[in-house]
Formats: sequence, C-alpha cells, structure tokens
Amino acid sequence: MKPDPCAIEALVRAALLEDAPWGDITSEVLLPADLLMSAQLVAREDGVLCGEDVFSTAMSMAGPVAVNFFKRDSDSFSAGDVLADLSGPAHSILRAERVALNFAQRLSGIATETAKYVAETKGTKARIVDTRKTTPGLRLLERYAVRCGGGHNHRFSLSDAVLAKDNHLAALQTSTANDLTGRLRAAFARLPHTTHKEVEVDSLEQIAPVLAAGVDTIMLDNFTLEDLRAGVAQIAGRALIEASGGISLERVREIADTGVDLISVGALTHSVRSIDLGLDFSGA
Repeated sequence: MKPDPCAIEALVRAALLEDAPWGDITSEVLLPADLLMSAQLVAREDGVLCGEDVFSTAMSMAGPVAVNFFKRDSDSFSAGDVLADLSGPAHSILRAERVALNFAQRLSGIATETAKYVAETKGTKARIVDTRKTTPGLRLLERYAVRCGGGHNHRFSLSDAVLAKDNHLAALQTSTANDLTGRLRAAFARLPHTTHKEVEVDSLEQIAPVLAAGVDTIMLDNFTLEDLRAGVAQIAGRALIEASGGISLERVREIADTGVDLISVGALTHSVRSIDLGLDFSGA
C-alpha cells in the first residue's frame, strides 16, 4: 500500500513552507513570471527508486508542473538513467526542486539499502524488518521506502502491539522466572485477543519463562551466533524469533542462516545515506 495522498500533501506542504516561508526571492527577482522550463530527474548513481508520488506532489503544489516518471517505486536504476521528465513554470520548478529532491533522495536511499539486506538473506526464511528509529514526522514515508526495497514493517507505533523490552522487564523488578511468567500472563490477560505480544530477552535463560507466558514473538537481542542457534532450537517453532541489535550488512547473512524468522535493522532508517539524484534543466 502506498502512503495516503492526504498525508503526503500535509508533509510536502510543511516542507515547502519551511523552505520558502515568504517565497523564492531569487527566482522572483531574476526570472520572468511567465518563463517556462523543462527538466529531467537523473540518477547520479545506482539505486532503487522510492518517492515518485512525493516528488510529483511537491511539484504540483508549487504550480502547474507536469511530471512523467519512467521508473516506478521499487524499480532499480543505474547511474545516468533518466527517471522522470518535468515541465512547467520555472518559478514553480525551482520553488519545489530542493524539497522534491530531498524526499526522493532520502526515500530512495532507504529503499536501496533495504534491497541490499534483502539480497543478502535470499534463500533463507528470514524477513528484513524496520524499527521505530525513523525521522520524526516521516515514519509513514520511510516505512514505505523499506517496503519498496523488499523489506517488511515492524509495528508502526507504540499503540500497535505489545513489545516488552529490557527496560520494561527491569521496571517489573521480578526476582524469579516464575514471577516473570506470572507478571507477563497477568498483563497479557488484559489485552484484546487480536493484540500481538512480543518480549525481548538478552539471555538464553530468559526464554523459558517468556515462552511460558504465551508470547507470539521473542526478540533475541544482541545474541552471539552460537546463542542465536541455541535459541532457535529451544523455541522450536513455539513463537516467531526476531534477531535484533547491531545488525550490519556484513553480518546479516550469517544471522539469517541461524534460522531466525525476522531480523530488525535500525540502520535502514536511522543512518542511511541518501541516493544522489539531480535535476538537469533545459529550455522550455
């Protein structure tokens, strides 16, 4: 599913206002108001496209700019490829240029990085999933970019599912395994039956009491490869298994080979590099 158009418009409107709160004074003083221009969106490096709707929305909100994409979201491209043609008033194109490029470059960067992780785990059952380590306000778009790269989404927000992490368990101040199981069972009993329940563990010893509480997913956080394999054997299909913590492209294949179901990668969104895209201008 693509992001809702109304949500895209709201984000683009805020970005355009931020970039030119009182107009683009450079274009207004240098260029005639009726000047028409054409341009091409060109890839400066290889990647996976994401952001065609955001790019087009930025242009259309700035003025009557026609945009025609030759590549679609999720498509791969090579350096030098023309991704889109656009034409319209020069004032409008220049007004939206940086905002449109910023969105498309960042989202394409996320899609491109995700595709690398997905390619590394091909042939295993592990799914690459994102995290909540997203840019504030842009989670809807960044999660979509992960999907464009072939990845999958974790819970969207704190409201979507139970995910008891190490700080939650520390706050419970449980002293025994039975106590942890009982506390979790009591908490889960208050939930609707449709709510997904996940608990993070940081040792093999925590797995048994967490499993006994009736969880749907167990997150094995910062486990060694040996302990991941042991955890997979211990859980034995009684819950989904998520590997998390310090996942890198160099390690993701060996982690997937341990038999986990999910690998959550914060780096897909929190430290990704934007893809280099540019607008090449020509006359009307």
